[in-house]
This record gives sequence, C-alpha cells and structure tokens, in this order.
Amino acid sequence: MNNLLLHKSELISNREIIISGSKSETNRLFLLQALYPNLKIENASNSDDSEVMKNALQAVGTSNEINVHHAGTAMRFLTAYFAIQEGAEVVLSGSSRMHQRPIKILVDALKQLGCDISYLKEEGFPPLQIIGRKIPGNKVLIDANVSSQYITSLMLIGASLPNGLEIALKGTVTSIPYIKMTLSVLQALGIKASFHDNIIKIPFTEKLTKDTFTVESDWSSASYFYSFIALSKIDTQITLGYFKQHSLQGDAILAEIYQKFGVQTICEDQKMILTKIENPSIKHIKLHLNDAPDIAQTIIVTCLGLGVTCDLTGLHTLKIKETDRLQALKNELTKFGAKVSISADAIQLMNSITFQNDRIAIETYQDHRMAMAFAPLVLKQSLEIKNADVVSKSYVHFWNDIQHCLKD
Repeated sequence: MNNLLLHKSELISNREIIISGSKSETNRLFLLQALYPNLKIENASNSDDSEVMKNALQAVGTSNEINVHHAGTAMRFLTAYFAIQEGAEVVLSGSSRMHQRPIKILVDALKQLGCDISYLKEEGFPPLQIIGRKIPGNKVLIDANVSSQYITSLMLIGASLPNGLEIALKGTVTSIPYIKMTLSVLQALGIKASFHDNIIKIPFTEKLTKDTFTVESDWSSASYFYSFIALSKIDTQITLGYFKQHSLQGDAILAEIYQKFGVQTICEDQKMILTKIENPSIKHIKLHLNDAPDIAQTIIVTCLGLGVTCDLTGLHTLKIKETDRLQALKNELTKFGAKVSISADAIQLMNSITFQNDRIAIETYQDHRMAMAFAPLVLKQSLEIKNADVVSKSYVHFWNDIQHCLKD
C-alpha cells in the first residue's frame, strides 16, 4: 500500500459525487441471491468486502478453503451460509487480525440449530472448519449485545430453513437499525419476517415474490463528505447520489447529527444536497452511538476540526473491528495536541486545538475508516495518510472523489 500526501486545501463548492451502493445492503443481498438465484441486484457495492463476499459464494464446490482477509461481515455471514449447505466442507479463514475477532456467539447459536462447526486454532475465533448439513432446528437463543452481524447472519438463512427460524434475543440489542435493515430487505423481497419483543420470526419461504432490489448508496461513505462540509466555509455545497429520504441504514442519523455542526441536508431526486449554512454554536456535544458506531470516527474528527469537545458513548463494538478503533483514535488525535480519554465503550475529546503548519502523518492500522475519517482535516492542515489504499475495503474510489472536490 502507498502513503498519500494531502496538502492543505479548500473544498470546491457544487461538486457532485456518486457513491457506490451500501456494503451492508449488498452483502446481505449477495447471500440471499445465493439462496434464491433468481434475485437480481442493482447498484451493488464495488468494495473489497463485497467482492470477497461474492467470490466466496461463487467458490462453493470449487474450493474448500476460503480466505475472507479483513472482511468481518463476510466472515460472519458466510459462517451461517456454509453451515446450511448440505455436503459442503469448508475451511473459513482470514487475516491475522480476523483470527483475533471473536465469533463464538454466532457459532454457539448455529450449533443450537444442529450445525457442525469446529475451531482449527483458538477456541472462539477463526479459522473455522464447517461441514454443511440439512438443519432441522428452528429456534435459537443468542446474546444480542455484541454484534448485530451475528443476528443478521442468522436472519439471512432463516427463510431457507425447512422449518423457518425463530431467534430470541438475550440482553440489550446492539445496532438495532442494522437488524431492522435486514428485516426490511427480507420483507421487500416477500419474506414475511417479523421482530417483536426481542423475538425475530422468519417463516420458510420457497420463492421470493420480488426478484429485483436496487441498493441504496452507502451512508457510512457519505459521512466523510458531511465532515468536509462541516469544516468548510458558509454556503459550500456538495451533492451526493443515490440516496433515499427514508433510508434503511442506521448511519442515516448523520443528517440529524450534522445539523448541530451547521450542515443542512436536502433530499431530492434520489440525491442529497449538503450545504454549510452556519458555524456551530455548540461548544460540546454528547452522543450515544450504540445504533450507529461506525460513524464515531468521523464525528470525533469533525469535532476536532471545529473546536468542539465531545463525549461519544455506546462504542463497545469498536474494540473488535479491523483494529481497536478507540485506541487508534486516541493515538492519532493526540498527534494534533488533543486530550483524549477512552474506556471500554466510550471516547471523550476534552480540548480544542490550534492546527499547525507541519504535516501530520496518520497511521491507519489496516482500517479503512481511520483513513477516511481523518481526510477532512486536510481543510485545516497538510496530512500524510499511511497505507491509503486501505480505503478500498469499503470505498474504492474515495481518494479520486476527494481530489475531485479539492482545489489544486
């Protein structure tokens, strides 16, 4: 991977960017397409993670060793998928970091259904040996306070099981919008899934009643442009496509949050127009991001750029992502002179800073969101982004789109 030098610049107003389809929606649909081959997907994500997912699903029958590299979503979704493929024998592995990311809660849930999964190295972590079989079970109890992807992976296979699936959620549910996204995708395709009183019910569905799904563009990717606009001059504007006014994605809460930073969002004709209308009057912001933890990095960097202190909570899942994102944020924010405190599920920015003329190098820790979240600070000072190519995990053309929006 290459390091990228970004010289201090300004945002060009009235640029338009088309963002690729949501990785979250795309990966759900790829798995459903493998179960229901007549399904057609439009505006699919071209991210590395989605390519990994697609290629792994196509490899069934041609290879019994599948490496998902850094793709956590693929690891979780594919574990459930391969476990119900009768006759399949698969070793599912990933990068060294992936082998440090827990998967025991999902594996235990699948074993309740009668799945045959074993650990090849450390108990509770990939790589996994999966022997696919016909699953008679239809009820499972799962801890709901760790990762919504465990629950989603079960939901995605539920309609293909001969007796359907009932999932009982134990404890406080993390990232409910992502579970509701999965539910909405299933329902949009004609699967009569329901979610009430911490019980998800998905009946066996032989055939989808709708065979085409258009993926909305990715709100997580849009977050970085919200940050750019927040750090820009009054009246700076950018247009993003393709987005729905009533989104399935939890990160759509961005529009509400960034109002506090002086950013107006107008939706029309499947596009969003972002405009900086005022400088924020707030000096401190407190947010609970249990339902949208992936935008925490973007928000705290925006706060640094605006001189706003913040207290972000509900972030316990960030410690088991591509890196320990809370520690990584503390490391990099400190380079700017920020005072940062972290705990098991929170991060606090405790001071405002004065930006310097010297270039600051940002370590990315093999984490796409670290690279992209810090990019808007180029409006304040020059940056060097280490291993900048890591963005391809979720947003292949990110740096090209950013250069398109910055003055030379």
